[in-house]
Amino acid sequence: MRKVYYIYNPQTQTYDRIYPTLRQRTMSILRRLFMGMGLGAGAFLLLLFLFGSPSEKQLRIQNSQLQAQYNVLSRRMDEALGVLKDLQQRDDNLYRVIFGADPVSAAIRKAGYGGTNRYEHLSNMKNAQIIINNTQKLDLLNKQLYIQSRSYDDLLGMCRNYEEMLQSIPAIQPVSNKDLRQTASGYGMRIDPIYNTRKFHAGMDFSAAIGTDVYATGNGIVVKMGWQSGYGNTVEIDHGFGYKTVYAHLHEFRTTLGKKVVRGEVIAGVGNTGKSTGPHLHYEVHVKGQHVNPINYYFMDLAPVDYDKMIQMAANHGKVFD
Repeated sequence: MRKVYYIYNPQTQTYDRIYPTLRQRTMSILRRLFMGMGLGAGAFLLLLFLFGSPSEKQLRIQNSQLQAQYNVLSRRMDEALGVLKDLQQRDDNLYRVIFGADPVSAAIRKAGYGGTNRYEHLSNMKNAQIIINNTQKLDLLNKQLYIQSRSYDDLLGMCRNYEEMLQSIPAIQPVSNKDLRQTASGYGMRIDPIYNTRKFHAGMDFSAAIGTDVYATGNGIVVKMGWQSGYGNTVEIDHGFGYKTVYAHLHEFRTTLGKKVVRGEVIAGVGNTGKSTGPHLHYEVHVKGQHVNPINYYFMDLAPVDYDKMIQMAANHGKVFD
């Protein structure tokens, strides 16, 4: 209903009706129109702010889906890294142990990417942290897969050389000792026969008559032959694959320097040279430059019962010859 306006007339003491001009009516209409438009725009903006536009809503849905996909990808890469870790442990603790090889060092397996920030170009992206984390995991997975692949290549080479390695590993006693009577003293702390003090004995002693045959305990190359302080006449054989053997206090040499010898080949005769209190052979096994107990390297010579018996005999604290 249209509004009607009146004005009081004090002369007549009555209310006279007011008829607005065209300009007034126009301004009134425009004012109402603009107020309506303003209220409508405000309401639209409020709704847009609260609920967003259809395109923004679609973008939010897509963004949520991408985040979910990134999270799934992250979990799958974690699972893949877990499987790879299991393969690495088997490689180091099983496959390489079988072949007597050193495990792949942690420094190589876990080496990072040095230098400039590889992921700086991703830092300005939306959801940058998720993208950077997944990219780092993917880089780590690719790098460790490459290292593991190279390790398996090494193991394949070891498999091809396995027969040669078996023939090269020291695996028999260095003197004929089927009845074990020649076993004199074993590896470990012993009483020095000359100085009467406890001293580490780095090998095993076998008592035998002077001139008794001394055998190479595995295939290899004679790399040292001559006099060595304390050890007297000594032969050293490099068997490859990290193995070396030493034969000391010899009476005579029956091989030549640089010769390739095979397991069971006579290389010398038992003697009494150097720091020795009686005819015997001092025998050592070195693995990767470290002394090890030779008693663990007679597996081609001894039955389990004989092996146990030798352990008991070698562990005694009786007389040693050097």
